[in-house]
Amino acid sequence: MEAAIIKIGNSKGLRLSKTILDKYNIKDKVEIILEMGQIIIKPIEAPRKNWETAFQKMNELGDDAMLIDAVFTDENLEEWK
Repeated sequence: MEAAIIKIGNSKGLRLSKTILDKYNIKDKVEIILEMGQIIIKPIEAPRKNWETAFQKMNELGDDAMLIDAVFTDENLEEWK
């Protein structure tokens, strides 16, 4: 398939047909991957999709512990008043 690059203000863009947008469920954003001399455009379904499930699994496995202690545990915050 061939597509024209169009002028959009001071930039240029690629216009995708409604057929392509519908077929690949492209909404407001896409991921652009530059790989071996090619540009790959992938639809983004939903940012942070499945994060809740991943966080629950991390908690179940005990893999959600803090890696460092709280920064201000030994600080005297009175001097900042």
